[in-house]
Amino acid sequence: MQRIGTRACMILSSVTLDNFRSYPKQTFQFSPTTTLIIGPNTAGKTNILEAIVFLATGKSFRADSDREMIAWNEEFGRVSAVVGDTKLEALVTGGIIGGQPAPFKKYLVNGVSRRLVDFLGNLRVVLFWPEHLALVTQSPSLRRRYLDSVLMQVDREYRRNLLSYERGIRQRNSLLERIKEGFAQRSQLLFWDQLLIKAGGYITDKRAQYIDFVNNFQFSIRNFQLMYDKSVISENRLEQYAMEEIAAKATLVGPHRDDFIFYKQDKELSKFGSRGEQRLAVLWLKLAELSYIQNEVGERPILLLDDIFSELDSVHRSLVFDLIGKQQTIITSAESDILGENKFVDATVIKLAL
Repeated sequence: MQRIGTRACMILSSVTLDNFRSYPKQTFQFSPTTTLIIGPNTAGKTNILEAIVFLATGKSFRADSDREMIAWNEEFGRVSAVVGDTKLEALVTGGIIGGQPAPFKKYLVNGVSRRLVDFLGNLRVVLFWPEHLALVTQSPSLRRRYLDSVLMQVDREYRRNLLSYERGIRQRNSLLERIKEGFAQRSQLLFWDQLLIKAGGYITDKRAQYIDFVNNFQFSIRNFQLMYDKSVISENRLEQYAMEEIAAKATLVGPHRDDFIFYKQDKELSKFGSRGEQRLAVLWLKLAELSYIQNEVGERPILLLDDIFSELDSVHRSLVFDLIGKQQTIITSAESDILGENKFVDATVIKLAL
């Protein structure tokens, strides 16, 4: 942990990509304050940020399958990094290395293998990229993944309960299918019901606490609110939907069906908000996320900005520029003229070419 001004901040010194996306083998060094990654589109700027987020969350933020992170015709992709005095490493494979079975993912801290639940939390980041504008308008699954990406970085029990819940949902849905086909009895659901109620309750409570924090976040951007549309899981609700679940062969209640909705005063932004209002709402959410992580763990996370300045007008750009210098910040841009901004006079610059 280092300090930037008066703030305790997490610092990423370097990251090495090995068979990761477009990088056969390359190391990048970062300033403890601000680093600019400049290059044309398709030069690999977002790949670097994707690797950092992979270390922070155990997942890609843009791939449908984690295997997409592996370089073409390679058996594995690896990301390693130095965070303070800690070396982190994450490996993703296709299941086979050198003709031998291999785990699809592997995580190491200072060379020692760790479970995902213990690996996460060693690196914390807040990512803002253009596609996050879809948080307002697209599917609930995107917003659930967002909640998980925040809470898994700061709360080990959330990680444990979420992994348990996800495994339980798969097992319970499989059992519902067998019940419908006549190969199992409803009484066999009891174990999974109890597991999901316990884990799901923790997930719901933590999501509600985060959304409450965001709604009470004080900043110059005002008048936005999130409404948590939670799907509570309980014995009564599972009983209520018992027949429908067997017919659907799926668990119909629980946090895997949660959602949250953006409002500006009484206006639902997905339906009635302008594009500008939707952008500002996501920026507000990201500012609150930075503050939340700092509040929970006592240090400022790393801010990753992926080519967002092309999406923001001058007013919104100034709000983002105000964040620079308050934590370690890594910025990608295809606009080389951004180097002329006063905020970036002392920044480290990484230039990429096609």
